[in-house]
Amino acid sequence: MNLNQITVPSIDVAKAISFYEKLGLRLIVKALPHYARFECPEGDGTFSVHQVDELPKGEGIYVYFECTDLDEQVANLMEKGIAFDEPATDRPWLWREARLRDLDRNRIILFYGGVNRKSPPWRI
Repeated sequence: MNLNQITVPSIDVAKAISFYEKLGLRLIVKALPHYARFECPEGDGTFSVHQVDELPKGEGIYVYFECTDLDEQVANLMEKGIAFDEPATDRPWLWREARLRDLDRNRIILFYGGVNRKSPPWRI
């Protein structure tokens, strides 16, 4: 089994497209107003946004995008006007992460995990 895509809810898919393109994703399907799908700059996974009338309540969704050049990516995105909730920071689980939210308040985490991404010291 291989993960194909992650889909997040959006009130306004057109605005979400602009945000995710600024983040660096490449638009491959544009079915406004209901749906958009993107390719990541690396790897084979895709990411999509679908229109909803109401956003989920509670904690919501966390989406992680790995960047080998995390600090440079964060700096570039900040220059483009992307606001971060938390700057790139070393985490106790041995990843470096920067946290932000998209226009629909979905949590987006840009991170670099290196070898610890799948093989942390506590791996079973």
